[in-house]
Amino acid sequence: MKPVAILQHEASQGPGILLDHLQQQGLAYQLIQPCAEGRAPIHARDYRGIVVLGSNHCANENLRWMEQERCLLQDALACDVPVLGHCFGAQMLARAMGARVWRNPCPNIGWAPVWVTQQAQQLMQLPRQAVIFNWHYDTFEIPRGARRTMYGAWCLNKGFVHGRHWALQGHLEVTEASVRAWCQEGHEELRHAHGPAVQHESQILELLPQHIAQLHAMALRTYSAWTRLLEQPAQIYLDPRQPLHAPSDISDPTLQYQALLASQTRGILACAGH
Repeated sequence: MKPVAILQHEASQGPGILLDHLQQQGLAYQLIQPCAEGRAPIHARDYRGIVVLGSNHCANENLRWMEQERCLLQDALACDVPVLGHCFGAQMLARAMGARVWRNPCPNIGWAPVWVTQQAQQLMQLPRQAVIFNWHYDTFEIPRGARRTMYGAWCLNKGFVHGRHWALQGHLEVTEASVRAWCQEGHEELRHAHGPAVQHESQILELLPQHIAQLHAMALRTYSAWTRLLEQPAQIYLDPRQPLHAPSDISDPTLQYQALLASQTRGILACAGH
């Protein structure tokens, strides 16, 4: 059985609770470190699903591994290989879908409430309101064909869904240990971060026992709902190793658009020798 690819970019931002869930469900996975290795896979059909975790990088940077990762996500969209993006991963999925990523009016760091849309409440079995962990400076626009799933007081677009592809502008995967490690690593950053949606290290750690159990419950419901999608048949199959000369053969306009993006990106990477 094909594995679920987990793209991890930072040592302090691992798969956490998600990894526990995959292991409990007996789902094979492959941990990939594009940032450290300087490259990322580009063929989505090698995987059963693709998880993209957070990063200290900006999704708009022009780095080789980020171009390859975006190609992988566009391939996943074209082939309907389910994607689950967390924070930076959500921004990368938005970019892969042709949406813009830009600076949010203020940083979002720490524990903050989000409101869940009615569709997402049903899809992910989530409550109307929940508290999640955040650490991001950028935001994304909702891509063409996608629907917003969550919104916050200081960041409107906290998540979206497009078929079997889900984006979360936050961190459901964190554990108590990973939050503490992240705060230790980002100690100087937290000292200089300011804004109405910024909590400093002492506040984050003080609220950790209050929120972590509820976050784990929310994460497991979300991950259970997403991994159930892995069992569903793909809506469309496209050979990622063949150029798409006529995306108009695909009836769904959104899938036409994604297929064209995937084809264009593969051509760019091929010309650049990636």
